[in-house]
Amino acid sequence: MAAPSYAGTILVLGDSLSAAFGMAPERGWVHLLRKQLNPTAGQHRVINASISGETTAGGAARLSRLLERHRPTVVIIELGGNDGLRGVALRDSRAQLEFMIDLALTQNADVLLLGMRLPPNYGPTYTSRFEAMYSSLAKEYAIRHIPFFLDGVAQTPSLMQIDRIHPTADAQPLLLKKVWPEINALLQEEMR
Repeated sequence: MAAPSYAGTILVLGDSLSAAFGMAPERGWVHLLRKQLNPTAGQHRVINASISGETTAGGAARLSRLLERHRPTVVIIELGGNDGLRGVALRDSRAQLEFMIDLALTQNADVLLLGMRLPPNYGPTYTSRFEAMYSSLAKEYAIRHIPFFLDGVAQTPSLMQIDRIHPTADAQPLLLKKVWPEINALLQEEMR
């Protein structure tokens, strides 16, 4: 039997927001993406390499092996939130994100960077610089990005779990709706 031929492989490297924390994995936005891309036979592979609690350092340590194993055409990086919540120095988080972006690009994968915001109790200087880090990286590397992945969700209490950090299952289709235009655009570019 011949190995399946895929139109492309999407690798999602994230934390609990992409690992479907607090719900069945099939309710998460990554699984919903897989279903949207492959309603029947399946032309795309979607690999969810997200781990709850993951940091940029952890993602950077794992990415090379994941790229070698899965050979993705698109890498979605949804990391940094745990760095911010732990008060990791921004230069360290940025360096790890730069490493991951550069590594993915050198392996001929397109990159989509999902940005994050922190609660205001981390202070205006740290929170504003943290948020700006994603836009700055996207501009520097000329990659697609979403400035705030949870925009429209984090501000709605009914869409957040009791911890006010993780979206509910009801929020997952909204997260997919937010990332879909960027993913679709990347896949369309690959077909040209």
